[in-house]
Amino acid sequence: MATTRVLHRSLRETPPKAIGGEGIWLIREDGRKVLDASGGAAVSCLGHQHPRVLEAMAKQASKLAYAHTAFFSSEAAETLADHLVGHEPGGLAYTYFVSGGSEAIEAAIKIARQYFIEVGEPKRAHFIARRQSYHGNTLGALSAGGNAWRREPYAPLLSPSFSHVTPAFAYHEKRDSESEADFIARLAAELDAEFLRLGPDTVAGFIAEPVVGATAGAVTAPEGYFRAVREICDRHGALLILDEVMCGMGRTGTMHAWEQEGVAPDIQAVAKGLGGGYQPIGAMLTTNRIVDAIRQGSGAFQHGHTYLGHPMACAAALEVQRVIAEENLLDRVKELGKHLERRLIERFGNHRHIGDIRGRGLFQAIELVEDRATRKSFDPGLKLHQKIKAAAFEGGLGCYPSGGAADGKNGDHVLLAPPYICTPADIDMIVDRLGSAVDSALKSAGH
Repeated sequence: MATTRVLHRSLRETPPKAIGGEGIWLIREDGRKVLDASGGAAVSCLGHQHPRVLEAMAKQASKLAYAHTAFFSSEAAETLADHLVGHEPGGLAYTYFVSGGSEAIEAAIKIARQYFIEVGEPKRAHFIARRQSYHGNTLGALSAGGNAWRREPYAPLLSPSFSHVTPAFAYHEKRDSESEADFIARLAAELDAEFLRLGPDTVAGFIAEPVVGATAGAVTAPEGYFRAVREICDRHGALLILDEVMCGMGRTGTMHAWEQEGVAPDIQAVAKGLGGGYQPIGAMLTTNRIVDAIRQGSGAFQHGHTYLGHPMACAAALEVQRVIAEENLLDRVKELGKHLERRLIERFGNHRHIGDIRGRGLFQAIELVEDRATRKSFDPGLKLHQKIKAAAFEGGLGCYPSGGAADGKNGDHVLLAPPYICTPADIDMIVDRLGSAVDSALKSAGH
C-alpha cells in the first residue's frame, strides 16, 4: 500500500515534511532547520511566516475569502493593482491577476494575439522566443519556452506558432573573437532574420526573460541587448513581452528587472516575488494602448480563470509589496547582492570546477565545469547538480541546482535567490554551506 497519496515530484522517494518556517529558515519534521537560500524557486522574498503578511491574510479572510470576477471586484484586487501600476511604470497601466507564472504567460500570449485581431492585423500569430529560456509549464507557456528536457515529452503537443533564437548568454554563446558589441549585433541580426523568415507582418511578439532564471541560472544580457531587441520589435510592429516571473518584483534590486535595461515592455508577466509564497498569485501587466484597442473593439479580454483576482491572494501580495516599499528592501537587495557576489567570487573565483559566477541583486548562480579553459561541462550522467542539492540539503541549505544550463542537456548550475530580509551574516552562511556542498558532491563524483 502506498505510504503517500500525494503524487510527489519523485515517485521513488517521499520528501520530508516541512512543519514550520521562521524568517529565512524552514523546519523539517525531525526539527532540523534548513536555510532557504533560493526561496524555494525564487519565491519567498520575505522569508516565512512574516507577521505583517499573516495579519493581512487573517484580516482579509475574516471579511471575504472569494467572490467570482464575473460578478464582483474586490478591495484587495483594486488596491494591489493601484499599488503596482497606478503610477504607470514604463507605460504599464493595467493588471490581470492570476494564480501563478504559467497563467501570467498564457494571459500575455493571449492578449497579444487578441490585440492584433482587434486592430485588424489577424495574420500576426507567430511568437519568437529564445533557446535556454523557461516560461512556464502549461502547454502554451511550454511552447514559448526553450527548455529542451521539459519540452521533449510534450513536443507533439506544442504549438508551431513559436520559434526560438540564440539566447544572450555570453558565457556559452559569445565567440572568443567577438567584442560584446559584435555579439549583440549578431544576436540582433539573427532576431531580425527570424522576423523576415516568418514574415514581419505575421509576428505578434518577442518573449524573453530579462535575467534568465531556472533553465540557465541567473543569466544577464550584455549591456544594450534589450535596447536592440526593442528597436527590432518596434520596427516590425511586434510587441515586446518580458517574463519577470522569476527575476522581477525586486529580485534584481529594482522593482522590475527591465528598469536596468533601458527599455519597457508592452506586456509583462510577474508572479513569484509578487506574493512571496503566501498565496498563489501571478499577474500580467499591460499598457493603455493594448487595453484601449480591446475596449474600443470587442470590449472584453477573451480569457478567464476561476481564481482571477482572488481576494486572499491579492491581500497577501499587497502586504508583501507594502513591506518591500516601507522597509526600503530594494536598496537592501542591491547592497546584499554586492555582498553575495563578493563572497561567491572569494569562495569560487579560483575554484577549478566553477566556470562562471553570474547574476544581479539577490539572483545569482554558479556554473560548474569539468575544464575551466575549454568551458567543458561535466557528463550529465553524473547528475552533479542533484548531488549538490542533496549534499546542501543534508548540510541545512536549500538551493536550486539544475542541469542542462549550457545547451539543454549539458551544464550544471546552482541558483541562489535568498530572501530580501537576509543579513550579511546569513549570506556568508549560505556561501559557506554551498561551498561545502559543492566540494562534497565533486568528491563523490570523483573530482
